[in-house]
Amino acid sequence: MYIEQLELENFRNYKKTKTSFSKNVNIIYGENAQGKTNIIEAIFLCAAGRSHRTSKDKELINIDGDRFKVKLLLNKNYKKKEIEYLYEFGKKQILINEIPIKKMANLMGNLLAVIFSPEDILIVKEGPSLRRRFINITISQLKPSYFYNLQQYNKILNQRNNLLKEIQKNKSLLDTLDIWDEKIAQVGTEIIIDRKKFIDKLNKISKEKHYNLTDNCEQLEIKYKTFLQKINVNDKESIKDEIIKIFLKNRNLEFKRCVTVVGPHRDDFDIIINDLPLKNFGSQGQQRTAILSLKLSEIEIIKEETDEYPILLLDDVMSELDNKRKNYLFKSLTNMQTFITCTEKDFFKEYKDISFFRVKNGEIYNL
Repeated sequence: MYIEQLELENFRNYKKTKTSFSKNVNIIYGENAQGKTNIIEAIFLCAAGRSHRTSKDKELINIDGDRFKVKLLLNKNYKKKEIEYLYEFGKKQILINEIPIKKMANLMGNLLAVIFSPEDILIVKEGPSLRRRFINITISQLKPSYFYNLQQYNKILNQRNNLLKEIQKNKSLLDTLDIWDEKIAQVGTEIIIDRKKFIDKLNKISKEKHYNLTDNCEQLEIKYKTFLQKINVNDKESIKDEIIKIFLKNRNLEFKRCVTVVGPHRDDFDIIINDLPLKNFGSQGQQRTAILSLKLSEIEIIKEETDEYPILLLDDVMSELDNKRKNYLFKSLTNMQTFITCTEKDFFKEYKDISFFRVKNGEIYNL
């Protein structure tokens, strides 16, 4: 899988541009604030259906425009596929081979991509929402039904929360809560099973990669944190029944707070180095190395599940790594299309099969 061509129109600082890329390593270099990251963002937009920098599509419109378009031509198993992302009049439309998709879940899996940026260190440092986002994006690419279940879960969660507020005013609505418990438990079970399977794989693969990255000095462990004590991924009914029991147990608390206090929307995972939580005890360097291990593991899981390498997007991360980790990362790029943004290109000159693109003032120059 690789991107043959990318077309941007009124996207960020690009007025109109069309560029063809190599199926190997593409180095996108230039000074800061010239538009390098915007290329990474446009590609990721077509993979995940959202930017990795903002949740508001209107912020992606060029200052002189009122709409934007991102179009890329994908070569997937020697078959061409066109993905187009349009935003105008406050609405987005996504087309695959010129046919509008009806659901966002239909976008997932068409373009597999792994992104690694300096902000990813926040996966370690910040709260659970960023860690959930990390696993949600990856699993959604592997399994579009997971993305659909997430959407359904969030809708049911909002309706259940609204019901908890209404019950305070009208106690006769209390009997309907059982119906929503059943609905949220049904969808929540599917989400929990998919997360458990993914995190188990992530733990196994990242443990080995991190051990190698740290000269056999650090043991990395990823632990799924959820509200269930035990998860048997082969027994959906027992998981669903346990979720309903926990909802019943927490009802008085929910009536006080008027929100759903437990569920997959509060899931998290711990990142542990040598039996200590990385968030509290890890240095900046250890945290960066752990994220690199996670990203390399993400690539391997996608390859294992789909028999295809994803497109790798490295946004200004080379400057964050020492030479040893740069070389380790670069040796891992075999057989996959890679986009690397940087300000200096000298490090890459000794490597083969590399194409260089200079970005200046929203223009891309193929050298």
